[in-house]
Amino acid sequence: MDEVHIHHEPQRVMSSRLNWLRAGVLGANDGIVSTAGLVIGVAAATTSTQAIATAGIAGLVAGAMSMAVGEYVSVSTQRDSERTMLAKERRELVEMPEEELAELTLIYQAKGLDPDLASAVAQQLTERDPLAAHAEAELHIDPDDLTNPWHAAWASMVAFTVGALLPLVAILLAEASWRIAVTAVSVLVALALTGAVSARLGASPVPRAVGRNVAGGALAMVVTYGIGALVGVQLG
Repeated sequence: MDEVHIHHEPQRVMSSRLNWLRAGVLGANDGIVSTAGLVIGVAAATTSTQAIATAGIAGLVAGAMSMAVGEYVSVSTQRDSERTMLAKERRELVEMPEEELAELTLIYQAKGLDPDLASAVAQQLTERDPLAAHAEAELHIDPDDLTNPWHAAWASMVAFTVGALLPLVAILLAEASWRIAVTAVSVLVALALTGAVSARLGASPVPRAVGRNVAGGALAMVVTYGIGALVGVQLG
């Protein structure tokens, strides 16, 4: 039993880390695409470096804050739900311990253990830490490792900011006549990289993920460029 517990912990920690890393890559991807679309749209309408910088910085800050607030609200809601389920489980363990033990036994039987072994496993886990045993088997929750909404918010904000800095820096450092081309190429290369990384983390086909990511980013830049050029002509 100890061997099962010892091997299970690293797997759970690794899974949690991969989820955080995947979320970070997706956050950076959002920062790249949204900021690239914004600055390219503005650059299509005007050659003013100040206007492009102002729009890019404003978009970066607004996007990062939006990601942080959205992630905080989402994870807080999830955490509240987990706490409610854990409170219910605690109450049931106190009020109906035999029924809960029988339920845990059935869960392990459904996983392939024979009735006697399933009963022994359920009994030993319940004696060690009943809430942890039932929460993990029934709810797939670790009572001692609930997601922290502040950590999620900061991680999303940082990831978005890192991604958004690429198109912003690229368009501000390039010469005026090459701004859009340099930014577009930089963004497409970055999107290919984030697509490949996210595919590796999710154990999915890399070419498909890269193609999808690059195509989506290219479409966003083309659309915002077209809008910017149209607005620039109308204002001019």
